[in-house]
Amino acid sequence: MKISEEFSKHASEYESHNIIQKKVINKLVGDIASKPQFILDLGCGNGSLCKSITWEYEKFVGIDFAPAMLELHPKAKNIEVMYGDFNDKNLFDSLGSYKFEHIFSASALQWSKDLDILFAKLAELKTELSLAIFTSGTFKTLHAKAGIEPLLRGKEEIDRLQKKYFNANFEIVEYRLEFSSVREMFRYIKRSGVSGSRNVLSYTQTKKLMREYPLNYLEFEIVFIRT
Repeated sequence: MKISEEFSKHASEYESHNIIQKKVINKLVGDIASKPQFILDLGCGNGSLCKSITWEYEKFVGIDFAPAMLELHPKAKNIEVMYGDFNDKNLFDSLGSYKFEHIFSASALQWSKDLDILFAKLAELKTELSLAIFTSGTFKTLHAKAGIEPLLRGKEEIDRLQKKYFNANFEIVEYRLEFSSVREMFRYIKRSGVSGSRNVLSYTQTKKLMREYPLNYLEFEIVFIRT
């Protein structure tokens, strides 16, 4: 299953399972000193970032590759949502006609197929950025216990790539999310979208991992890039 299909599949449940994503959004929005009037949200999902903006703005554009998520996004005269994939270079050609003051992306760019090219395209827009990207440090203990390679890039690689294009503040933040049971933990992983579309363990391996997982929480590692 494609990642976009996975997000669409669980779109109606996403709001109740995106606890860490909400923390990330609150930090992104809270760190903004100005009040940009023309805003782009890459990977806007169901509109959590849009809902978190407290100031009045002239134009908000949200882009996502999961149609079911876009259906849930707030709609208004000054809010435009469109289907788009930031892995598609043509998307940035179409965005060139807009004059954004600030570009946000919360918990989406980890799914970029080529982060180097994506950063280059963002740099061409010559706009202030507030980006949050999940790293391979997310689910660190889970990956180690299961004996599988992380799906996401490491913070060192992301830092190296962003330095090629931006003079940015680079911050690493770790979060923990506790659960009442391992079963609840695995249900969260499935429905929150943080694991993408990957399912590399068999039923027997998953049951074994659930029995042997030593923690009552999941680890998350996110890098914040602000220009």
